Amino acid sequence: MQLDWPTHYGDPSWFIHDRFGMFIHWGLYSLRAKDEWIMTQEKIAKEDYEPYLDQFEADLFEPKKWVEQAKRSGMKYIVLTTKHHEGFALWDSAYTNYKITNTPYGKDALQEFVDACREGNIKIGFYHSVIDWHHEHFTIDGLHPAREDETVKAEDRDMKIYQQYLYNQVEELVTNYGKIDYFWFDFSYADREWDWAKGKGAADWRSEEIEKLILQHQPHMIINNRLGLNRGVYTPEQYQPTGMLTTPDNKKRVWEACQTFNDRWTYNPNNLHMKSAEMIVKLLIDTVSKDGNLLMNFGPTARGSFDEASTTVLEGIAKWMTYHHQSIYGAGPSEVDTPQDCRLTQKDDRLYIHIFSWPFRTIHLEDFPYEINYARFLHDHSEVTVRRFNPEDAIHHDQPLIAENEVVFELPVIKPNYIVPVIEVGLGDKK
Repeated sequence: MQLDWPTHYGDPSWFIHDRFGMFIHWGLYSLRAKDEWIMTQEKIAKEDYEPYLDQFEADLFEPKKWVEQAKRSGMKYIVLTTKHHEGFALWDSAYTNYKITNTPYGKDALQEFVDACREGNIKIGFYHSVIDWHHEHFTIDGLHPAREDETVKAEDRDMKIYQQYLYNQVEELVTNYGKIDYFWFDFSYADREWDWAKGKGAADWRSEEIEKLILQHQPHMIINNRLGLNRGVYTPEQYQPTGMLTTPDNKKRVWEACQTFNDRWTYNPNNLHMKSAEMIVKLLIDTVSKDGNLLMNFGPTARGSFDEASTTVLEGIAKWMTYHHQSIYGAGPSEVDTPQDCRLTQKDDRLYIHIFSWPFRTIHLEDFPYEINYARFLHDHSEVTVRRFNPEDAIHHDQPLIAENEVVFELPVIKPNYIVPVIEVGLGDKK
């Protein structure tokens, strides 16, 4: 199946191979510890939001620890919010005073993050919001915090001035920090409409020019699909697709499910809808079995560290990935029919059976098209007995009946002590 990928973008091979990334949302909203959209949810005027600059101390911010935790958990790339909708810049931008170097922390956090990623040999992604509720010329629409503020006059705002600001800041990001692997924009909403305003899309961001700017400086770059140009990495958010994602003309998408540790993207200690390590591992496996990536978000505290709940779950993911990463990196969907309560991934001549619900003694694969060289548990390489069709079994009552093209894997009664055990099957020739 042909891949749906813009020819003028960089090669996505590394992305498709690596499969697992960490998303990090960190900004002034981390101080409120509720929601990254808090500014518009509570209709906070920018004058009332700006004092958070003076509280952003980030005294526990050590990006090397972020990188170490991501790597232990098997993540191969990190996407960090350079600027969210609130407009606060995590770098020393020349085009605004609303930035981290004007907080008590006082340093360019983005530069420190980039340096830590390079030292840790992990791919670098920049999230950047094209929305900016702080900028004085970002025009008011139905998502803006000032949407009900009658003192804010539309005629005082010039979107062209904001467009140039957006362009200038993107230029800083792609020229001041060396090689960046992935640019993750958020987001276009031209399809939304209110009685008095319309949403914003590619024309409002000058997306074609921004894309050209990025690729002029970093032609290897891959970009996601949220500039409103209908191309790039497809990024479904907070839901899990039911199958492989294709275009209407049946081309394979490059796609990435982006999910949160709890219901929100920012740190929120009171949101207890936290995903377990088991759920996240299963999301990862399910995504790879459908030929996608998982970008898993964890929000550090305003002080700059992951809280205990996040750390515990990340360590749980790390335990599984240590012994099972072979079934994720470089793997994708399999043509083999998936048995009940399992997910399959395949990499060349190796099939991986991920057992979501431990069965009693056997797993059956029907219409199996390959010879089998071996079968073993991935965590310890202990052999798994394989049975295939044998006409003589029919006369032995103690042997299970097996269909002619069926394969049966015999399992111990007790499940191995891993949240998702995996059987690696060495595939021979097709039958």
